[in-house]
Amino acid sequence: MKLRHLGVIGLVALLASWLIRVWMGTLRIRMVYLDGKKHPTDGRIDPYVYALWHEALLFPTVFRGRGHILVSQHADGELIARVCRHLGAGVVRGSTTRGGLAGLMGMAHRSSMGHLLITPDGPRGPRRRMQAGAVLLASLTGYPVMPLGLTFEPAWRVNSWDRMLLPKPWGAGYGVVGVPFHVPPNLGRQDLERYRQRLDEEMARLTLAAERWAQEGVRPRPAVNVTEPRKKAA
Repeated sequence: MKLRHLGVIGLVALLASWLIRVWMGTLRIRMVYLDGKKHPTDGRIDPYVYALWHEALLFPTVFRGRGHILVSQHADGELIARVCRHLGAGVVRGSTTRGGLAGLMGMAHRSSMGHLLITPDGPRGPRRRMQAGAVLLASLTGYPVMPLGLTFEPAWRVNSWDRMLLPKPWGAGYGVVGVPFHVPPNLGRQDLERYRQRLDEEMARLTLAAERWAQEGVRPRPAVNVTEPRKKAA
């Protein structure tokens, strides 16, 4: 059932954000930084377009930092937007299917305020299929794309188009941060597709590396800097 009443949406969003903080605070977070730099960086002096698959949307809630996220204009977008704001993220409404150009321009306009976060297969898929939004955003802002491979273990999978990951309490989150993916300005259609394909391949590689680490204990290589398992504060 869709939530329509703004008062109800506001209350549900507040409770959901509190639950997410407590829930995600039970996890051990393990990260590999392939560029040798801890992420997220200070978005005011070293900003990125962070790209992650829609299924891992809960993962960034374990971090604190300045940034904006692109949230769909679909019916469930208002609830998600309010939850994101309660969790400290800036929100721009739009997507690649509805209000897409306006959403990307809104993200670009806020680029001076910190990092930009985008789920390039959202909001309706296909799952793990890179759309052009992240490449366009990087081209507009001059920010490099930082591709992320993220997973939880153990976790439940939602029966949705993205098979969204819901980590089991007291489990672990595994993240593989790639290397900066630089995109030139003023891309033509062919160049846009070429960069999209390259980024799609890199996202797939990093995600596979994170899943192999979580399931088989094979830590990704080369790994310049690896954090030890730790428990995040709620």
